[in-house]
Amino acid sequence: MLAGVARITCRNRKGQRTLVIMVAPGMIPGFPPPVPGISYNFRCEAVTPCQIGTIDLESFVEISLGIASADFKQLAASYMGRWDLVQLRCANFMSCTLEERLALILLELSENFGIPDGKRIRLTLPARHRDLADLVGASRPRITEHLNLFERKHLISRDNRQLIVNRDRLESFLAQTHISADKHEFEKVRRSLH
Repeated sequence: MLAGVARITCRNRKGQRTLVIMVAPGMIPGFPPPVPGISYNFRCEAVTPCQIGTIDLESFVEISLGIASADFKQLAASYMGRWDLVQLRCANFMSCTLEERLALILLELSENFGIPDGKRIRLTLPARHRDLADLVGASRPRITEHLNLFERKHLISRDNRQLIVNRDRLESFLAQTHISADKHEFEKVRRSLH
C-alpha cells in the first residue's frame, strides 16, 4: 500500500463478510496460511482512493538483501506483525467487556491512522460505526450507544465526521477497569475462603 486506506474482510461462520483489519500506507498486507477445511474468503477493498505497488519475488529478495538489517526487520514486522496483532486482539477480547474492546480498537486505530491534534489524536480514516462493530464483535447500534457514552466521558470527541481520540483518558479508563476487575476477583476469592 503506497497511499490511501484499505480494509481486509473475510467471511465469518455465518457466511457474512466482516472487517478484519484496516490497512495503512506502508503496510504490506498478506494473508495467513490456509487452514484445511476452512475458507475465509479474504478480500481487500479500498476505503479511500489507493495507490498499490507490486513486486515479483525475485526482485523482492534482491532488494531485501541489499538493505540494512533494521530496515528488513521493519519490513518483516509490517508484514507479519499486523496479523499477530489481529490474533492477539481476538485472544485478548475474549475476557473484555464491549466498552474495553471498543477502547482498545480506538487506541489501535489512533496508533495506525492518527495524527496529533493538540494532546489528542485525530483519526485520518472515516470511523464508520459498522466497521467498529465488526472489529469488536458487536452490533452497530451498540457501538453508537457506547461512542455516545465515550463522548460524554470525554474519552473521544467529534469534529464534523472525524473522530478525535483522547489517548490518555482512554488508557486511564482501561487501567481503571483492569484495577476494578482485579479487586472484584480478589473479593470473590476472599468470600469463597470464608
